[in-house]
Amino acid sequence: MAQSPFEIKKEICDIGKRIYDHGFVAANDGNISVKVGPNEFYCTPTGVSKGYMTPDMIIKIDAQGNKIDGKLNPSSEIKMHMRVYQERPDAGAVVHAHPPVATAFTVAGIAMDQYILPEAILTIGNVPTCDYGTPSTMEIPDSLMPYIQKHDAFLLKNHGALTVGNTLIRACFTMEEVEFNAKINLYARQLGAGLNANIEEIPCEQLEKLMELRKKMGLPGKHPGCQKCPNRGTPNCKCLPKNGEGHVCTCGANDDAAMVAEITKKVLAAMGK
Repeated sequence: MAQSPFEIKKEICDIGKRIYDHGFVAANDGNISVKVGPNEFYCTPTGVSKGYMTPDMIIKIDAQGNKIDGKLNPSSEIKMHMRVYQERPDAGAVVHAHPPVATAFTVAGIAMDQYILPEAILTIGNVPTCDYGTPSTMEIPDSLMPYIQKHDAFLLKNHGALTVGNTLIRACFTMEEVEFNAKINLYARQLGAGLNANIEEIPCEQLEKLMELRKKMGLPGKHPGCQKCPNRGTPNCKCLPKNGEGHVCTCGANDDAAMVAEITKKVLAAMGK
């Protein structure tokens, strides 16, 4: 059953409060949008804390970011949301926030490309860091372009993160997954005596099994696939691209039943199913 305009606006407010309460945004930071038609989107206003929004504050805009309805004005950073919808017809919602640990990785110049948590590997894979862009300009939307077709989560250098979902709750959960993965990565580095400490990554053969599991589960969204295969790009690669959707691994057919059941349960729970 389709949501009413009020229900959509209320959900945007609820997600805004969620990311504010999680500390992913401060003051008036961040922005949220939801696609409601081919040329219609609801989005959060500029100059308002995401933790204190009410449905009457939510604005309706068109695909060029022009206001259709609402008392307040959209954020100047709505440009990056519109670029996502333009390039990704499957996108139903976009969340931009400043999760502290994930953002710190970009400030420190450390890539979040380690494969460390099975749940994160299944849902988002590695998370690319986009080149720095001046806020409110087309530099940030342009910085997404090398990665936009294969990822649902992007780190914006010195500027936070952007996540995409077929639904708003999915985009929010992806943001939470990014920050949680960043925290585990940071803690592992601290326990290993420094930012340059070795990180124990999940081995390639297990990554291939997880990619096969992801395919079986039919998880929504884009995914970069297994990028650790030593034969990547050669005729011996078992993870050759199919249908332009990145790497779909065909190896690992003998998945461990207990691992499959446990990871499936966790991922479905995280998706709210």
